[in-house]
Amino acid sequence: MDDVEKVKELCRRYGEARRELGKVIVGQEATISRLFTCLLAEGHCLLVGVPGLAKTLLVRSLGEVLGLGFNRIQFTPDLMPSDITGTEVIQEDPESGGRLFRFVEGPVFSNLLLADEINRTPPKTQAALLEAMQERQVTAAGKKHPLPHPFFVLATQNPIEQEGTYPLPEAQLDRFMFQVVVDYPSEEEEFDVILSTTSGPAQTLEEIIGREELVEFAKVVRQIPVADYIGRFALAIVRNTRPQNGEADELVRKYVSWGSGPRGGQNLVLAAKAHAALNGRLAVEIEDILSVCGPVLSHRIKTNYSAEAEKITSLNVIESVVEKVSKNSGFKINGLLPQLLGSAGA
Repeated sequence: MDDVEKVKELCRRYGEARRELGKVIVGQEATISRLFTCLLAEGHCLLVGVPGLAKTLLVRSLGEVLGLGFNRIQFTPDLMPSDITGTEVIQEDPESGGRLFRFVEGPVFSNLLLADEINRTPPKTQAALLEAMQERQVTAAGKKHPLPHPFFVLATQNPIEQEGTYPLPEAQLDRFMFQVVVDYPSEEEEFDVILSTTSGPAQTLEEIIGREELVEFAKVVRQIPVADYIGRFALAIVRNTRPQNGEADELVRKYVSWGSGPRGGQNLVLAAKAHAALNGRLAVEIEDILSVCGPVLSHRIKTNYSAEAEKITSLNVIESVVEKVSKNSGFKINGLLPQLLGSAGA
C-alpha cells in the first residue's frame, strides 16, 4: 500500500472511529479532533474544563474505540509517586526459600493513562510522570522498566478550582503536546445529553482501529513531508513568542515572560503532519500549522502580571505573533484565524 492509499485508509478509519464515539459522546467535535491529532502524533494531551463535561468518559471511550489498554489515576493530595509508577516488594523465593525483590507495576503501565485532576497532587507526585511521558519508561531501584507501546497520558485539570491544587511545573507542561480547553456544549447538544443518558442501557463501543494499526498510522504521519518554507514559517512563530528575541513584537516584549522552547516547534510540525493526514493531505500546508498553533503553544507561553491585569492571554499573544509572521512571509491568513483561536485550541 503506497502513501496515498495509507492516508486514504487513515481518513476512512478515522471517520468510522468518530461515528462510533458518537454513540456515547454528544458534540465535542473539536475536542475529539484534537485528541485524534495528538494521538496520531504520539503526543500527550492536557484537557482543561469544568467538571461534568464528559472528559473522563471521552478518554475511556477513546481507549475502547482504539483498542488501547486503559488505566485511570485519580490524583489526590496524599497520592505518592509509587502509587503511579509501581514499587519494589519483598517476596519469598519458593525454590531457595530466600527473599527477593520483585517490581509490581503501577497503573502507568498501560497504553492510555488518564491522569484525572492532575493538579490536585503535589509536584513530587506530578513529577513521577515526567520520565514516563518523555522516555516511555520507569526507573525503580536502578532498573529501567519499559512502558507498553504506544503510551499516552491524557490528563484533566479543573480551571476554576484553586483551593488545594498545585499548578503544574513548566517542565511538565512542556511534555504535553496539546492543551485543549473543553467547553460547555451548545443548547441542542446539552438537550441530547440529558435525554440520551437518562433512558436505556449504556452503549457498548466496538474497536475500530487496533493498537498495532494505530502505531502504523503514526508511522505514516511522520513520513508526511514538510516544505522548507512551511518549516521556516513554524519556526518563526515559535521564535517570535520569546521576548528575548530581538525581532519579537511589542505585545510579546511587554506581556510575555517566557516563550516557547524548541520542543514547541517540534510538536507544532508533528501535530501539523497529523492534522494534514486526518484531512487527507499528503503534505503539510500553512492551514495545518495554524490549526494546531493554539493547543501546541498556549501552555508554553508564560505571560506576566501586566498581562493578567490587562486580561491579555496567551492566545492573544499567539494571534499577534501569527499575524506578524504571516505578514512578513507574505501569507494571507485572515480567514484561518478563527481556527487558530477556537475554544478547543485555547
